[in-house]
Amino acid sequence: MPIIEIEKLAKSYRVYQKDEGLRASLAGLFHRQYRDVEAVKSIDFTVERGEFVAFLGPNGAGKTTTLKLLSGVINPTSGVARVMGYIPWKRENAYRRRFALVMGQKNQLWWDLPAQESFRLHQQIYRIEKQAFEHTLDELADLLDVRRLLKQPVRELSLGERMKMELTAALLHSPEVLFLDEPTIGLDVIAQHNIQKFLKHYQEQRQMTVLLTSHYMKDVAALCRRVVIITEGQIKYDGSLEGVLKQFGDYKLLTLHFEGELPADLSRYGEVLESKSPRATLRVQKHKVAEVLSQILSRHSLDDISVEETPLEDVIAEMFASGKNDAGKDALSSVGSS
Repeated sequence: MPIIEIEKLAKSYRVYQKDEGLRASLAGLFHRQYRDVEAVKSIDFTVERGEFVAFLGPNGAGKTTTLKLLSGVINPTSGVARVMGYIPWKRENAYRRRFALVMGQKNQLWWDLPAQESFRLHQQIYRIEKQAFEHTLDELADLLDVRRLLKQPVRELSLGERMKMELTAALLHSPEVLFLDEPTIGLDVIAQHNIQKFLKHYQEQRQMTVLLTSHYMKDVAALCRRVVIITEGQIKYDGSLEGVLKQFGDYKLLTLHFEGELPADLSRYGEVLESKSPRATLRVQKHKVAEVLSQILSRHSLDDISVEETPLEDVIAEMFASGKNDAGKDALSSVGSS
């Protein structure tokens, strides 16, 4: 039985529209114009217990709105959602004790207090027994390597250290479901890697269900096997990460190191992405790679050749772009249903 069930879930907002100028401001006191913005448009999907699912989309696609609906922060306009059998927006205490929400751009810890003081507050809020609290905190402090930072005010921590503390706070009550909204946003490469490594280990050990939004495709590649893509408030793809690459990663990147100057006619072989003598990178359709390499080698001398898959972030970006037109939407929908 799925642990997260969403059926025809929708959320719209009524937004006030005002022209600039004093006259428009005065007119707005008596007659206001509004328009409806559909943040989420009747979406359907389920998540099984223990899955680590990437929930992707461009800015404004409805990702964060969906997480807020599932965590009970906001109410839907229509539709149904159940998480572990609970309806999130009823905000039952029994449900609150079984999930956690971490938002990379919002803090849940007291800014001027040491993190351990906020952790003690969480202990009381979630009614965690002292022994269980201390055991969990010790485990998380070791896994995230933050023990030396527990007594330091949160405002004095680096961004990466603060995110580790946010994760610690979210996991103190051992939630069964974790919603992560951009947990590595703004972090450097080392901090991102450390967070990824921790999440992968912790999720595998606890078999926790995780729904992750991120603009960093390295997060997705490192953590998730399943991808749900939402654009303009609607689900456009739901399937494996490998399926995304197979269906939309239609190109490979050829990096060529020539012995001499670059040929003037490189564009005949494919799209030239980079051209700085003696190195060039071409974007070539997969089924033409062998043919293109044969042609280049027959005409030019090369010092080195490398053939790589198109980066995941480029593939996802193309999916977002194709979702903006009807043809792209049909293609995405057909893949998601296959």
